[in-house]
Parts: sequence; structure tokens; C-alpha cells
Amino acid sequence: MIPLPLSTIADITGGSPHGDPDTVVTGPVVIDSRAVEPGALFAALQGERSDGHAFVPAAFGAGAAAVLARRPVDGPAVVVDDVQEALGRLARGVLTRLPGTTVIAVTGSAGKTSTKDLIAQVVSRAGPAVWPPGSFNNEIGLPLTVLRADAGTRYLVLEMGARGAGHIAYLTGIAPPHVGVVLNVGTAHVGEFGSKEAIARAKGELAEAVPPDGTAVLNADDPLVSAMAARTPGRVVTFGRAADATVRAEDETLDEQGRARFTLVTPEGTAPVALRLHGAHAVPNALAAAAAARAAGLGLAAVAAALSEADPVSRWRMEVTERDDGVTVVNDAYNANPESTAAALDTLAHLARGRRAYAVLGEMAELGAASAAEHAKIGQHAARSGVAGLVVVGAKAAAMAEGAARVASWTGECVQVDDVGAAVTALSERLRPRDVVLVKGSRVAGLERVAAALLDGRAAGAEAGR
Repeated sequence: MIPLPLSTIADITGGSPHGDPDTVVTGPVVIDSRAVEPGALFAALQGERSDGHAFVPAAFGAGAAAVLARRPVDGPAVVVDDVQEALGRLARGVLTRLPGTTVIAVTGSAGKTSTKDLIAQVVSRAGPAVWPPGSFNNEIGLPLTVLRADAGTRYLVLEMGARGAGHIAYLTGIAPPHVGVVLNVGTAHVGEFGSKEAIARAKGELAEAVPPDGTAVLNADDPLVSAMAARTPGRVVTFGRAADATVRAEDETLDEQGRARFTLVTPEGTAPVALRLHGAHAVPNALAAAAAARAAGLGLAAVAAALSEADPVSRWRMEVTERDDGVTVVNDAYNANPESTAAALDTLAHLARGRRAYAVLGEMAELGAASAAEHAKIGQHAARSGVAGLVVVGAKAAAMAEGAARVASWTGECVQVDDVGAAVTALSERLRPRDVVLVKGSRVAGLERVAAALLDGRAAGAEAGR
């Protein structure tokens, strides 16, 4: 963060300074006292299980310069009515003091984090970039990311999520985008929104926030996204596989590891791209990243080269690891929705050509009344993809097994288990060298623990010597 005295932080947040108003915050803004560095500002948030004010002494002990708090504390502080809202106001105030920083924001039902990581890796070729680790995409994570920017930051790449109408509008109020990217409208969170159309209205708040001199980057392959062109004051650039997309892919192929190669086509010309990310579903994300980087001023050659050198950054997203016995583990357990799970199953089928494939699938959360039907469809998709075994974890995912059973041509095995431990046991009894295992589920399923057990060798099965 840029250095700010307590008096200025109070002015920005509408709070009252307590202690020396000339105390200067020079370090990061943090919400975890264990992350405090000398000169930091500790935001004492009220959580579901704990009150940040209880950790104020620890924050000062670690070198915090001041605290953002709801009540006076024993040390320099800015006292505000609502710490979370003040955090957003502080982020907005800091960003207004960074006129040389270009804000690029990404939203969508699937692929936000991977695309954010791609964009950041591409634009960082042209100047210093700040972007969030993982999925810091809500009313707390986004301002914390903004507050990591300083006078040297040329690009600020942000992910924006929504659990309801108005959420993205709130986030764009904190960080107005120069470039706004909308990836897709799927069924993720349909249980909260009620319909895909309602999701589209919420995601479109990002397009509406793009200014007349900015650029809205929209998916030409998704009708609900392309229709957002009518909602944005900015210039519209499209991406996708459609022939009329501004930025598109031609001559797509997948190598033996499921990594895409294609020709990147833009109005400026064409260039070859060879992705290091796994799965054909990475191509639209790469096209969105290319379109965003192009809108931010990068040239075609630089964009294509950076895409070809970009690595997976955020954990538990299509992490492909081969064990010593030749078993390949695909850890895509960070989150799941019907679209992303189907894409992961397609990648599994490609990776496992000539080998046995196992899919360990857990609950896809927040699907509402559509949950049972969507889980059943994924079970059918798994069976039709030819997996040798489907391990369904948890009662809320049980309809996957029912869906798989409806595919009469499927000759594989379906195992239903209650929890992660039982899933590991089931695999240990079945896996043998050269098998390929996909692990996929929503965060509530905690299936990253299955992948960890596999990679720790705890599921190097009884059949390993065959």
C-alpha cells in the first residue's frame, strides 16, 4: 500500500483517528494478526467465530503501525462504524491516488481464477502487476488485493464474484474497471440466484461499470454474455471460437497431456500459442486473457509468448501430477459446478486414452432445486466418458450414481462412499500403475484431501504389482 498517515486514513474511511494522527502506515493491510509486518494496518474484522479486536495486542506486538477498529484500542487506530465497509472505502481512496494503474476485472460462472492468473502473467510482461492469490473475489478479498497496489503498480488484475444482485456493482464501486471481462453464465450458484438469467443480470454489472473509454471483453460463444454488449458504455471486444469473435482460436489440438495448441487470431494478425494448462476448456480462458491484454495495450507477439509460458498458479485447479508408480492424479478439487465438472471429465478422458480412468466426484454446491438433476447429468457424463470407476463422495452427490446407472452401455464400476477417508480406501483397493484419477468437488466436499492422500502414496493400491 502507499504510505498514509492515520489522519488521511480517517478522512478516506469516514472514521476518527485515535492516537497520534501523524502515525504513518507503510506496510500491508491485513486481517490476520499472524500476517502483520512492521508498519502494517490491522483491520479488526468481526467474524462468525471470532472478533478481530481480540487479536489487536498480537498485531501491535508484531509491529502493526495502527488498527482499523470499531472501538478505541490500546494503540494508534482509526475507529469506524463498520470495519468491512471502511476497508472498501480505504481501497477506493488508495486507488484514486494511483492514476497510472490500469484495473482489469474478471467475472463469470466458471474459470474466473484461472483467467485472472493468465491475464496477470501476460500483462506483467509490460509492467508491474498485482493480482490476488487464489479466489480473493469478495467484499473482503478484493479490497485487500487493491490495497497491495502502490505507485509502481501498472496493472491491477481483480476477480469479482457474486452471491446475489448488486454484489459486483459494489465491487466495481471499489475498483472501477478499465477493462471488464465476462467469461460465461453457467449454473454455478443458480440455487441462490434462481435462474441463469438472474445470474446474467448480476454478472452484467461488470459490463455496466466499464467507462466509455474502457473495454468490455465479452464471450462471443455465450449468448447471455454477448447480449451484455447492450449494457456497457465501453468499447466491446469479443472472444471465443465463433467465426465473428474479435479474438478467436483456430487449428486447435491437444497434446498427450491435454494441453491445447492453437493459432491466436486477432485483428492485428495471428500467432501460435502452446498452453501449459490442461484441458480444452483452458482455450476460452486464454482467449479472454489475450483480449484483455490487447485492450490493456499489449501487442500480439508479447501476448502469444506470455500465454505459452504461463503456468497454473492457483492451487487445486487441474494440477496434473504423476506418481512414481505411474498413476496420474488430476487435482481439480478447489470447486465444482456442472460446467467445470463436465470439462474436467472430458480432460480426464483425453489424458487416459489407453489407460484406466477413475473419477472421484463430490457435491456441486448451491444448485438449489436443480441439484439432483444436475448431479445425475454429471453421473451420466462420467459414464459416457468411459471411466473405469466412479467414486461418488457424500450423500448430496448421490444422484451422480443414479445418473451413471442410466447409461446402459457403461461397463464401469460405481462406488458410493460417505466421506474422504472411505474414498481413499476405495481407491487403495482398485488403483494400479498407469491409472488416471480425477478428483473434483465443491469446497464443502474437501476432496483436496483425497488428492493429497493419493500423492502421499497412501492409496498406492493393493493391485500396484499387477
